[in-house]
Amino acid sequence: MRELGLDGEGIFSDSRIVPWRKLPDRENCTLDAKLANGRAIRWHIKRFPAGNDAGSAAKREAEGIEALNRHGVPTVGMVGWGRLADGRGFLIVEDLGGYQPADKLLERGFDFDRLMLPLADLVARLHNHGLHHRDLYLCHFFVNPDQPADIRLIDAARVRPLPRWPLRRRWVVKDLAQLWYSLCQLQIPEQKVRALFQHYADKTGRYHAGRLVGSVIRKSARIARHDVNLRRRQPGRNISIPH
Repeated sequence: MRELGLDGEGIFSDSRIVPWRKLPDRENCTLDAKLANGRAIRWHIKRFPAGNDAGSAAKREAEGIEALNRHGVPTVGMVGWGRLADGRGFLIVEDLGGYQPADKLLERGFDFDRLMLPLADLVARLHNHGLHHRDLYLCHFFVNPDQPADIRLIDAARVRPLPRWPLRRRWVVKDLAQLWYSLCQLQIPEQKVRALFQHYADKTGRYHAGRLVGSVIRKSARIARHDVNLRRRQPGRNISIPH
């Protein structure tokens, strides 16, 4: 940041930082630059406004990334975060060059069979280490198409430790329902989705896949209704990161 002449205030004013999505609680931006040694960089920046504790969101996401790293759950590289005196906050992460969002990859015809076990393994690792994501949609899994087992979990703002039973199962079901809903949106055959969940259950050793799926399907139906309302209120919320 020093080499680029950036400080915390500059994150909100520098013309090189380009917003591509604006929501009430944040702006998503990119910064493309070249360092003195000739290395090109792309950073993804979230800018959080002041008010209603929104500036603390940067800290929460930074803590989420650190928690994933601490437990060996592959995620995005963090450059830094900060909070200004007026309550505004920012988070800067590295670009996952060469990786693609799992939902977009599957939309373009990528073979789901190559992703099924790596996805199940990653989610099982997340839960086995006592964490939940709370936003576990396919768009938050970034995949290396040449090596589908190389998957990164992004958008860690809502990553938290799983509570004890019986609340633990509730949050696990919510994570899995978000993943189920994403797969259904892409019309992945239910037989294959159930196979993913069976592998997940085998890896965790905690759940009976059949009983778990019933709860997941019911929660997924509620997510579908919520998603319809959310898209109506914020039609620009689900646009893609620009290349």
